[in-house]
Amino acid sequence: MRAGTGPRTRGTRSIGPYTVVTRLDTRLPAHTPVSEHRFIARSADGDRTVLLSTPLATVDPQRFMAEADASRYLLGSWVLPATELAAPGDQAWHTRPYVPALPLPVALALHGGPLPERTVRAVAVALAENLAVTHGQNLTHAGLCPSAVLLAADGPRLTCFGAARAATPDGAPRREVPGLDPGSLPPEQVAGGRPRPLGDVYALGATLAYAATGYTMPEQEELPAGLRSPIARCLSRDPALRPQLSELIKDLTGRAQPGTPSGFTVPTPTDTLLGPGWLPARLVAAIVHQAASVLAAETRTPQHPVRTHGSAPSPDAVPRHS
Repeated sequence: MRAGTGPRTRGTRSIGPYTVVTRLDTRLPAHTPVSEHRFIARSADGDRTVLLSTPLATVDPQRFMAEADASRYLLGSWVLPATELAAPGDQAWHTRPYVPALPLPVALALHGGPLPERTVRAVAVALAENLAVTHGQNLTHAGLCPSAVLLAADGPRLTCFGAARAATPDGAPRREVPGLDPGSLPPEQVAGGRPRPLGDVYALGATLAYAATGYTMPEQEELPAGLRSPIARCLSRDPALRPQLSELIKDLTGRAQPGTPSGFTVPTPTDTLLGPGWLPARLVAAIVHQAASVLAAETRTPQHPVRTHGSAPSPDAVPRHS
């Protein structure tokens, strides 16, 4: 391929002022629930590349946009809040900053199975730290599941804020709701209960279990010995038995030192956990390849933008690389 050339898109369409480059989730394993349609898109002037999301056909666009609006105020290093929202009355969409990254299920597929314990531990601490910040803002994420986690070269990113609230109002059962991962929903939310912080702890446990085994609800003996206790506690059906995030972080970053008093721990900083080698080389290569492909992709702004007023773009609106 000559320098300056790249994948040429065919049948390119736009969403709002953005031209779609590709879907983010094209390589997801079959039947993996994703709570929103996610695209990598570019501004008309070519200067900005973003992650752009639209609601599933089963989701009320107004609830979807309300959650996107609330996510703009999220703080923390490991979350991707919405930065731009569609105007009222237009097709529902919002954008986040583009970070070259792989959805967690794609990462497992490319790796050929569960991720190394070091990787899972690093993801666990980073997400737990960010959820603690979110809860400190009096917010509940209510959307954490394997597909909501993106793995970038410098650490994970959390997306899909408010997916459970957007999918169905509180009080309505959430069992088998399209787009929601049933294994990541805490029992109280499945029954229609209002999402609360300890529900995020359950969802975190299910997501880490998936990263470590390929399943959101594995048998305890399938979990790595070093992660078995904290993940099992997160997955307690009784919210009162789930750990506080501060406890979980201490469990994951503290390690008893020989010759020190019983119970004494030395914390391991997150930046050490996310240091060189935290992510398998094959995944780093895939992230680099994604970044290069997106940078080289040629897009053209269509003459007739798609405007579906809240519905997701049809499959033929998604460009395919030739």
